[in-house]
Amino acid sequence: MATEPKAKKAPKTTKKVAAPTKAAPKAAAKKPAKNTKTAAPKTTRKAAAAPKKTASTKPKTKASSAKPKAPAKVAAAKAPAKSSVAAAKAEHHDHAPTGWKRWLFSTNHKDIGIMYLVFAIIAGLIGALLSVIFRMELAVPGDQILGGDHQLYNVLITTHALLMLFFMIMPAMIGGFGNYFVPMMIGAPDMAFPRMNNISFWLLVPALCLVCGSIFVPNGPGVGWTLYPPLSSSAYHSGFGVDMVILSMHIAGISSILGAINFIVTIFNMRAPGMTIHKMPLFVWSMLITAFLLVLALPVLAGAITMLLTDRHFGTSFFDPAGGGDPVLFQHLFWFFGHPEVYIIILPGFGVISHVISTFSRKPIFGYLAMAYAMASIGFVGFLVWAHHMFTVGLDVNVKAYFAAATMVIAVPTGIKIFSWLATMWGGSIKFDTPMLFAIGFLFLFTVGGVTGVILANAGVTTALHNTYYVVAHFHYVMSLGALFAAYAAFYYWFGKMSGKQYPEWMGKLHFWITFIATNITFFPQHFLGLAGMPRRIPDYPEAFAGWNYVSSLGSYASFASALLFVYIIFHTFKFGKPCGNNPWGKSADTLEWTVSSPPPFHCFETQPKVK
Repeated sequence: MATEPKAKKAPKTTKKVAAPTKAAPKAAAKKPAKNTKTAAPKTTRKAAAAPKKTASTKPKTKASSAKPKAPAKVAAAKAPAKSSVAAAKAEHHDHAPTGWKRWLFSTNHKDIGIMYLVFAIIAGLIGALLSVIFRMELAVPGDQILGGDHQLYNVLITTHALLMLFFMIMPAMIGGFGNYFVPMMIGAPDMAFPRMNNISFWLLVPALCLVCGSIFVPNGPGVGWTLYPPLSSSAYHSGFGVDMVILSMHIAGISSILGAINFIVTIFNMRAPGMTIHKMPLFVWSMLITAFLLVLALPVLAGAITMLLTDRHFGTSFFDPAGGGDPVLFQHLFWFFGHPEVYIIILPGFGVISHVISTFSRKPIFGYLAMAYAMASIGFVGFLVWAHHMFTVGLDVNVKAYFAAATMVIAVPTGIKIFSWLATMWGGSIKFDTPMLFAIGFLFLFTVGGVTGVILANAGVTTALHNTYYVVAHFHYVMSLGALFAAYAAFYYWFGKMSGKQYPEWMGKLHFWITFIATNITFFPQHFLGLAGMPRRIPDYPEAFAGWNYVSSLGSYASFASALLFVYIIFHTFKFGKPCGNNPWGKSADTLEWTVSSPPPFHCFETQPKVK
């Protein structure tokens, strides 16, 4: 304490000193430097470290209060630049790579998140185009656009499902928004393993190429996304199409496991001071639970498809009854992954919807802890219900009773979430901006899908409805529509933050209404087709099913048009969008990402924020 008076006089005695101390910045500020443009950035990294050494000392002088500017001024003292402002700019851009190397070698979580989103949009457009092709085939009875090539129809069905699940919705929600916003929301400087983050993205590119390339291989992978043997065995699909899909799933699975490990380590170890596990934003909660599901479920899929691969090429008989195997074993393994996969897709959407509804109702989310633990319960119970996909394989009646009851139990935590969202909106000052419209659309679509899920949980009912269009309608309402609307809500909620440009509100609302109406026209009639007995994965059908199929096909054309409108909105916003403020949504958007600029700087948090 005796040294406090000397600290105030320090600036006068250190004018000639070039060493990076607290007093040195003042000396540098008084001596405007001569111009050496290239020297300043080289010294900024060493100089920037200097204030950190002395920041913990008790004396607080004027020099210490100017801490953010200190690195640039210290750099000027060692290697003169035009001015301290120019040096500050040089220091700010010193760490930011440019050109193609910025993206190819990126270790910045925001850049990698953007690459995931671009990748997801491209894969989604390809998958949507495939769906339009086979809806054209199904618009009226008889052979249409595919000219009677029914194997090609099955190949398109398979590829569409794989693209939408593994290369569109997962990269968008987990890789895109997860990578971009989880570190910002917890006050972390980046993901825990930035280089692993890079490879987890780039592994998806060859995986996508393999899936798309499999269409052009003779026979292709006409097996459905579930890859059930014996249809996927070498006896029925001898070409390389199925092998390409298996390799693609392996590569995409490695990518997802690496990303999941990264999220778990980041969230547990890199939260800002004061942010306990019970103070994390709900989107971070959803990403943490999703990451655990990925780590636990994906190795089971990897084992199943490896066994299938050895059956195809190495003479094993895991799934071949002639050699003592059992094809139903593959279904158990696949659905032990496949049912948690449903929640892997939808859980990040739950987190997004919580933030959007809270922000636009201008109220904190109702029942925060109940919402968090409801998501954890959904993830846990999701591993205990896999065989409800297998009610027709000959399960014992007691086994059917267990899986039917356990499936209905999932409706409890899901209902908690629905009612918490409604309770948040109740009495709120609701603002119907585009993200809120998509969130409300999500509530309707996901609830419809949930109700039909409870119906299908009944083993007796499922015996009649199994493999009909009723099942197709159910999982499209839950996954493709529920998760897709959550992704759109996230995009419109955060696009201004990511790009620094705000989309035209009328365009966003137009996109919502076209998408909402078109997707319901596409999938709601499929409930009626399923109840009438129309089986799925058939390229032709009797006249009795013609009417609703025609309506469904018209809806799919409008849905694809809405996807193209979405792409147009992105380009229009980048070219003509108005600048977006740091927080365009107001005080109710209170998570940490809204405290930084729009778009965020290359490095968001040089020093971690503190959470009260």
